[in-house]
Amino acid sequence: MVNDFEIAGETIKPGETRKLEIPIVRLYTDTSMFLPVYIKHGRKPGPTLFISAAIHGDELNGVEIISRVINSKSIKNLKGTLIAVPLVNAYGVLNHDRYLPDRRDLNRSFPGSKKGSLASRIAHIFMQEIVKKCDYGIDLHTGAIHRSNLPQIRANLDDPKTLAMAKAFGVPVIINSNLRDGSLRESANELGICMLLYEAGEALRFDEMSIRVGYRGVVNTLRHLGMLAKSKSKRTPLEPYVVQESGWVRAPDSGFITHIHQLGDYVSKGENLATVKDPYGEIIDTINSHADGVIIGKQNIPLVHEGEAVYHIAYFKQREESVIERFEKFQDSYGNTEIPPESQS
Repeated sequence: MVNDFEIAGETIKPGETRKLEIPIVRLYTDTSMFLPVYIKHGRKPGPTLFISAAIHGDELNGVEIISRVINSKSIKNLKGTLIAVPLVNAYGVLNHDRYLPDRRDLNRSFPGSKKGSLASRIAHIFMQEIVKKCDYGIDLHTGAIHRSNLPQIRANLDDPKTLAMAKAFGVPVIINSNLRDGSLRESANELGICMLLYEAGEALRFDEMSIRVGYRGVVNTLRHLGMLAKSKSKRTPLEPYVVQESGWVRAPDSGFITHIHQLGDYVSKGENLATVKDPYGEIIDTINSHADGVIIGKQNIPLVHEGEAVYHIAYFKQREESVIERFEKFQDSYGNTEIPPESQS
Protein backbone atom coordinates (compact mmCIF):
# COMPACT_ATOMS: atom_id res chain seq x y z
CA MET A 1 0.00 0.00 0.00
CA VAL A 2 1.24 3.47 -0.91
CA ASN A 3 0.85 6.24 1.66
CA ASP A 4 0.00 9.87 0.96
CA PHE A 5 3.03 12.09 0.22
CA GLU A 6 3.45 15.22 2.33
CA ILE A 7 5.30 18.23 0.97
CA ALA A 8 5.20 21.94 1.90
CA GLY A 9 2.06 21.39 3.96
CA GLU A 10 0.26 19.73 1.04
CA THR A 11 -0.95 16.13 0.81
CA ILE A 12 -0.46 14.29 -2.49
CA LYS A 13 -2.56 11.16 -2.94
CA PRO A 14 -1.24 8.00 -4.68
CA GLY A 15 -1.63 8.42 -8.43
CA GLU A 16 -1.88 12.21 -8.15
CA THR A 17 0.20 14.81 -9.97
CA ARG A 18 0.49 18.30 -8.53
CA LYS A 19 2.26 21.58 -9.26
CA LEU A 20 3.08 23.70 -6.22
CA GLU A 21 4.61 27.13 -5.62
CA ILE A 22 6.62 27.06 -2.40
CA PRO A 23 7.21 30.60 -1.07
CA ILE A 24 10.85 31.51 -0.63
CA VAL A 25 11.45 35.25 -0.09
CA ARG A 26 10.26 38.62 -1.37
CA LEU A 27 11.89 41.18 -3.63
CA TYR A 28 12.25 44.71 -2.31
CA THR A 29 9.37 45.61 -4.66
CA ASP A 30 7.18 43.43 -2.40
CA THR A 31 6.95 40.84 -5.18
CA SER A 32 6.75 37.28 -3.86
CA MET A 33 9.17 34.70 -5.20
CA PHE A 34 8.31 31.01 -5.35
CA LEU A 35 10.01 27.68 -5.87
CA PRO A 36 8.05 25.94 -8.68
CA VAL A 37 7.72 22.26 -7.82
CA TYR A 38 6.19 19.37 -9.79
CA ILE A 39 5.26 16.19 -7.88
CA LYS A 40 4.15 12.90 -9.39
CA HIS A 41 3.22 10.39 -6.69
CA GLY A 42 2.89 6.88 -8.10
CA ARG A 43 0.20 4.35 -7.26
CA LYS A 44 2.86 1.72 -6.58
CA PRO A 45 5.68 1.90 -4.03
CA GLY A 46 9.17 2.94 -5.01
CA PRO A 47 11.96 5.42 -4.23
CA THR A 48 11.64 9.20 -4.19
CA LEU A 49 13.91 11.11 -6.58
CA PHE A 50 14.31 14.83 -7.16
CA ILE A 51 15.51 16.55 -10.34
CA SER A 52 16.66 20.15 -10.06
CA ALA A 53 17.77 22.76 -12.59
CA ALA A 54 18.96 26.37 -12.68
CA ILE A 55 20.65 26.40 -9.29
CA HIS A 56 22.89 28.67 -11.34
CA GLY A 57 20.41 31.00 -12.98
CA ASP A 58 22.14 31.17 -16.38
CA GLU A 59 22.26 27.37 -16.82
CA LEU A 60 19.10 26.65 -18.78
CA ASN A 61 19.40 23.25 -20.48
CA GLY A 62 18.11 21.59 -17.32
CA VAL A 63 14.89 23.61 -17.44
CA GLU A 64 14.07 22.11 -20.84
CA ILE A 65 15.16 18.62 -19.74
CA ILE A 66 12.74 18.73 -16.81
CA SER A 67 9.99 20.07 -19.09
CA ARG A 68 10.41 17.11 -21.42
CA VAL A 69 10.57 14.59 -18.59
CA ILE A 70 7.40 15.71 -16.80
CA ASN A 71 5.46 16.01 -20.07
CA SER A 72 6.63 12.66 -21.38
CA LYS A 73 4.50 9.54 -21.65
CA SER A 74 7.50 7.68 -20.22
CA ILE A 75 6.57 8.50 -16.61
CA LYS A 76 2.87 7.64 -16.89
CA ASN A 77 3.23 4.45 -14.83
CA LEU A 78 5.80 5.77 -12.38
CA LYS A 79 6.50 3.81 -9.21
CA GLY A 80 7.49 5.86 -6.19
CA THR A 81 7.63 9.66 -6.30
CA LEU A 82 9.26 12.13 -8.67
CA ILE A 83 9.89 15.72 -7.52
CA ALA A 84 11.03 18.14 -10.23
CA VAL A 85 12.19 21.71 -9.58
CA PRO A 86 12.90 23.45 -12.92
CA LEU A 87 13.96 26.82 -11.43
CA VAL A 88 15.81 26.71 -8.13
CA ASN A 89 17.42 30.15 -8.59
CA ALA A 90 14.58 32.15 -10.12
CA TYR A 91 16.45 35.39 -9.35
CA GLY A 92 19.35 34.31 -11.54
CA VAL A 93 17.05 33.23 -14.37
CA LEU A 94 15.34 36.63 -14.33
CA ASN A 95 18.70 38.40 -14.51
CA HIS A 96 20.43 35.92 -16.87
CA ASP A 97 22.95 35.54 -14.08
CA ARG A 98 24.69 32.63 -12.36
CA TYR A 99 24.37 34.20 -8.91
CA LEU A 100 21.76 35.57 -6.54
CA PRO A 101 21.26 39.34 -6.00
CA ASP A 102 23.70 39.23 -3.05
CA ARG A 103 26.31 37.81 -5.50
CA ARG A 104 26.45 34.53 -3.62
CA ASP A 105 26.67 31.18 -5.36
CA LEU A 106 23.63 29.14 -4.31
CA ASN A 107 25.58 25.93 -4.88
CA ARG A 108 28.07 27.00 -2.20
CA SER A 109 25.37 27.88 0.34
CA PHE A 110 23.96 24.47 1.37
CA PRO A 111 22.56 23.23 3.70
CA GLY A 112 21.60 26.82 4.42
CA SER A 113 20.03 28.53 7.38
CA LYS A 114 16.62 29.94 8.21
CA LYS A 115 18.20 33.21 9.38
CA GLY A 116 21.23 33.41 7.08
CA SER A 117 21.90 35.29 3.84
CA LEU A 118 19.42 35.27 0.94
CA ALA A 119 21.29 32.34 -0.65
CA SER A 120 21.40 30.51 2.67
CA ARG A 121 17.65 30.91 3.22
CA ILE A 122 16.78 29.57 -0.24
CA ALA A 123 19.19 26.65 0.27
CA HIS A 124 17.55 25.90 3.63
CA ILE A 125 14.05 25.80 2.12
CA PHE A 126 15.23 23.59 -0.73
CA MET A 127 16.89 21.16 1.68
CA GLN A 128 13.92 20.98 4.05
CA GLU A 129 11.10 20.80 1.51
CA ILE A 130 12.75 18.83 -1.31
CA VAL A 131 16.03 17.07 -0.60
CA LYS A 132 15.22 15.61 2.82
CA LYS A 133 12.15 13.88 1.38
CA CYS A 134 14.19 12.01 -1.24
CA ASP A 135 16.34 8.90 -1.61
CA TYR A 136 18.09 10.02 -4.81
CA GLY A 137 18.76 13.22 -6.74
CA ILE A 138 19.90 14.53 -10.13
CA ASP A 139 21.10 18.13 -10.40
CA LEU A 140 21.28 19.52 -13.95
CA HIS A 141 24.00 22.02 -14.95
CA THR A 142 25.78 23.48 -18.00
CA GLY A 143 29.15 25.04 -18.59
CA ALA A 144 29.68 28.65 -17.52
CA ILE A 145 29.22 31.68 -19.75
CA HIS A 146 31.21 31.27 -23.00
CA ARG A 147 32.17 27.68 -22.05
CA SER A 148 30.70 24.38 -23.26
CA ASN A 149 30.82 20.99 -21.58
CA LEU A 150 30.60 17.61 -23.24
CA PRO A 151 27.69 15.68 -21.65
CA GLN A 152 29.16 14.17 -18.49
CA ILE A 153 28.21 13.00 -15.01
CA ARG A 154 30.09 14.12 -11.91
CA ALA A 155 29.52 12.10 -8.77
CA ASN A 156 31.05 10.30 -5.81
CA LEU A 157 32.07 7.18 -7.71
CA ASP A 158 33.64 5.64 -4.61
CA ASP A 159 30.10 4.83 -3.50
CA PRO A 160 28.91 1.67 -5.35
CA LYS A 161 25.23 2.74 -5.52
CA THR A 162 26.13 6.14 -6.93
CA LEU A 163 28.55 4.57 -9.43
CA ALA A 164 25.79 2.23 -10.66
CA MET A 165 23.44 5.21 -11.08
CA ALA A 166 26.09 7.16 -12.97
CA LYS A 167 26.71 4.29 -15.38
CA ALA A 168 22.98 3.82 -15.94
CA PHE A 169 22.50 7.50 -16.87
CA GLY A 170 24.31 6.92 -20.17
CA VAL A 171 26.96 9.54 -20.99
CA PRO A 172 30.41 8.95 -22.50
CA VAL A 173 32.32 10.18 -19.42
CA ILE A 174 31.63 9.93 -15.70
CA ILE A 175 34.01 11.79 -13.40
CA ASN A 176 34.86 10.96 -9.81
CA SER A 177 34.34 14.45 -8.47
CA ASN A 178 35.23 15.66 -4.99
CA LEU A 179 32.42 17.01 -2.81
CA ARG A 180 32.76 20.80 -2.55
CA ASP A 181 32.03 22.66 0.66
CA GLY A 182 28.55 24.16 0.63
CA SER A 183 27.42 22.28 -2.47
CA LEU A 184 24.07 20.57 -2.84
CA ARG A 185 25.89 17.30 -3.49
CA GLU A 186 27.83 17.54 -0.25
CA SER A 187 24.70 18.24 1.81
CA ALA A 188 22.79 15.42 0.11
CA ASN A 189 25.68 13.05 0.68
CA GLU A 190 25.65 13.84 4.43
CA LEU A 191 22.01 12.70 4.48
CA GLY A 192 22.87 9.44 2.69
CA ILE A 193 21.20 10.54 -0.56
CA CYS A 194 22.84 9.26 -3.74
CA MET A 195 23.15 12.11 -6.20
CA LEU A 196 24.36 12.79 -9.74
CA LEU A 197 25.41 16.11 -11.24
CA TYR A 198 24.85 16.31 -15.00
CA GLU A 199 26.98 18.82 -16.95
CA ALA A 200 26.34 19.57 -20.62
CA GLY A 201 26.27 22.52 -23.00
CA GLU A 202 26.77 26.23 -22.35
CA ALA A 203 25.16 28.88 -20.15
CA LEU A 204 22.23 30.90 -21.58
CA ARG A 205 21.84 28.51 -24.52
CA PHE A 206 19.62 25.53 -25.33
CA ASP A 207 21.80 22.80 -26.83
CA GLU A 208 19.60 20.10 -28.40
CA MET A 209 22.07 17.24 -28.06
CA SER A 210 22.74 18.06 -24.41
CA ILE A 211 19.00 18.25 -23.73
CA ARG A 212 18.30 14.92 -25.43
CA VAL A 213 21.13 13.22 -23.58
CA GLY A 214 19.88 14.66 -20.29
CA TYR A 215 16.27 13.65 -20.97
CA ARG A 216 17.23 10.10 -21.83
CA GLY A 217 19.65 9.98 -18.91
CA VAL A 218 16.92 10.87 -16.41
CA VAL A 219 14.63 8.21 -17.88
CA ASN A 220 17.48 5.65 -17.83
CA THR A 221 18.09 6.46 -14.16
CA LEU A 222 14.39 6.08 -13.28
CA ARG A 223 14.48 2.65 -14.94
CA HIS A 224 17.66 1.71 -13.10
CA LEU A 225 16.00 2.59 -9.78
CA GLY A 226 12.92 0.52 -10.60
CA MET A 227 10.67 3.58 -10.86
CA LEU A 228 9.92 2.80 -14.52
CA ALA A 229 9.69 -0.49 -16.40
CA LYS A 230 12.86 -1.69 -18.11
CA SER A 231 13.36 -0.58 -21.69
CA LYS A 232 12.44 -2.96 -24.52
CA SER A 233 15.04 -1.39 -26.78
CA LYS A 234 17.73 -3.69 -28.15
CA ARG A 235 20.21 -0.83 -28.35
CA THR A 236 23.53 -1.70 -26.71
CA PRO A 237 23.96 0.50 -23.62
CA LEU A 238 26.76 3.03 -23.76
CA GLU A 239 29.64 1.94 -21.52
CA PRO A 240 31.10 5.16 -20.08
CA TYR A 241 34.69 5.90 -19.29
CA VAL A 242 35.24 6.33 -15.57
CA VAL A 243 37.61 9.24 -15.01
CA GLN A 244 39.52 9.71 -11.80
CA GLU A 245 41.32 12.91 -12.80
CA SER A 246 40.90 15.85 -15.14
CA GLY A 247 42.52 19.25 -15.55
CA TRP A 248 42.46 22.53 -17.45
CA VAL A 249 44.93 23.64 -20.10
CA ARG A 250 45.61 27.38 -19.80
CA ALA A 251 46.62 29.98 -22.35
CA PRO A 252 50.35 30.81 -22.26
CA ASP A 253 49.75 34.29 -23.72
CA SER A 254 46.95 36.78 -24.38
CA GLY A 255 45.41 37.24 -27.81
CA PHE A 256 42.91 35.92 -30.34
CA ILE A 257 42.46 32.16 -30.30
CA THR A 258 41.90 29.77 -33.20
CA HIS A 259 40.71 26.34 -32.05
CA ILE A 260 42.09 23.22 -33.71
CA HIS A 261 40.32 20.72 -31.45
CA GLN A 262 36.71 20.51 -30.26
CA LEU A 263 34.65 18.80 -27.54
CA GLY A 264 34.98 15.02 -27.61
CA ASP A 265 38.33 15.02 -29.43
CA TYR A 266 41.03 12.68 -28.18
CA VAL A 267 44.34 14.49 -27.79
CA SER A 268 47.88 13.35 -27.02
CA LYS A 269 50.34 14.93 -24.64
CA GLY A 270 52.12 17.81 -26.38
CA GLU A 271 49.56 18.03 -29.21
CA ASN A 272 48.67 21.49 -30.51
CA LEU A 273 45.12 22.38 -29.43
CA ALA A 274 44.91 26.00 -30.58
CA THR A 275 46.93 28.98 -31.75
CA VAL A 276 47.05 32.41 -30.17
CA LYS A 277 47.44 35.40 -32.51
CA ASP A 278 47.96 39.12 -32.07
CA PRO A 279 45.56 41.65 -33.70
CA TYR A 280 47.68 41.57 -36.89
CA GLY A 281 47.20 37.81 -37.31
CA GLU A 282 50.72 36.84 -36.31
CA ILE A 283 50.91 33.62 -34.29
CA ILE A 284 52.45 34.51 -30.94
CA ASP A 285 51.99 31.17 -29.17
CA THR A 286 50.28 27.79 -29.22
CA ILE A 287 48.20 25.97 -26.62
CA ASN A 288 49.37 22.38 -26.19
CA SER A 289 47.88 19.46 -24.30
CA HIS A 290 49.64 18.54 -21.07
CA ALA A 291 48.28 14.96 -21.05
CA ASP A 292 46.63 12.20 -23.07
CA GLY A 293 42.86 12.39 -22.83
CA VAL A 294 39.55 13.66 -24.19
CA ILE A 295 38.35 17.26 -24.26
CA ILE A 296 35.27 17.50 -22.01
CA GLY A 297 35.15 21.29 -21.65
CA LYS A 298 36.11 24.20 -23.89
CA GLN A 299 36.10 27.98 -23.99
CA ASN A 300 34.03 29.38 -26.88
CA ILE A 301 34.86 33.09 -26.99
CA PRO A 302 37.85 33.73 -29.34
CA LEU A 303 39.68 35.94 -26.83
CA VAL A 304 42.05 34.78 -24.10
CA HIS A 305 44.12 36.33 -21.38
CA GLU A 306 47.38 34.80 -20.25
CA GLY A 307 46.63 32.04 -17.73
CA GLU A 308 42.96 31.68 -18.75
CA ALA A 309 41.51 28.14 -18.76
CA VAL A 310 40.74 27.09 -22.35
CA TYR A 311 40.39 23.29 -22.53
CA HIS A 312 39.23 20.84 -19.84
CA ILE A 313 40.76 17.42 -20.44
CA ALA A 314 39.71 14.12 -18.88
CA TYR A 315 42.81 11.97 -18.50
CA PHE A 316 42.69 8.56 -20.18
CA LYS A 317 45.22 5.76 -20.37
CA GLN A 318 43.21 3.72 -22.90
CA ARG A 319 44.39 3.36 -26.46
CA GLU A 320 43.46 6.26 -28.74
CA GLU A 321 41.41 4.06 -31.11
CA SER A 322 39.08 2.81 -28.36
CA VAL A 323 38.40 6.32 -27.08
CA ILE A 324 37.63 7.70 -30.54
CA GLU A 325 35.32 4.76 -31.30
CA ARG A 326 33.38 5.34 -28.07
CA PHE A 327 32.81 9.03 -28.75
CA GLU A 328 31.80 8.45 -32.37
CA LYS A 329 29.21 5.95 -31.15
CA PHE A 330 27.93 8.50 -28.65
CA GLN A 331 27.62 11.26 -31.26
CA ASP A 332 25.84 8.94 -33.69
CA SER A 333 23.39 7.90 -30.97
CA TYR A 334 22.43 11.40 -29.81
CA GLY A 335 23.64 14.00 -32.25
CA ASN A 336 22.11 12.82 -35.51
CA THR A 337 18.65 11.69 -34.48
CA GLU A 338 15.42 13.46 -35.39
CA ILE A 339 13.29 11.31 -33.08
CA PRO A 340 11.18 13.43 -30.67
CA PRO A 341 11.95 12.82 -27.00
CA GLU A 342 8.63 11.12 -26.19
CA SER A 343 9.36 8.31 -28.63
CA GLN A 344 12.99 7.87 -27.56
CA SER A 345 11.90 6.31 -24.30
